[in-house]
Amino acid sequence: MARAMLEYTKTILNKVSFDANLFCKEVQKAVERLLPYELEELKIFIQSLIQQNPELNQCLVYLKP
Repeated sequence: MARAMLEYTKTILNKVSFDANLFCKEVQKAVERLLPYELEELKIFIQSLIQQNPELNQCLVYLKP
C-alpha cells in the first residue's frame, strides 16, 4: 500500500510541476503521508523535476529534516 502512495505522489507531482505553488502544497502533503525511506526516493525524483523546472527548487525546503 505504501509503495502505491509513493507512485501516486510522483504522478501528482509530475502533473502539477507547471505551478510551483501547487507543487509545494503537494510536497507538503507527501511529507506527512510517506515513510522516511520513501521520502529519500521522493527527493531523488524531485531533483530530476527541478532539472527541468528550476522554479520548483523553492519546494526543497519542505524535504529537509
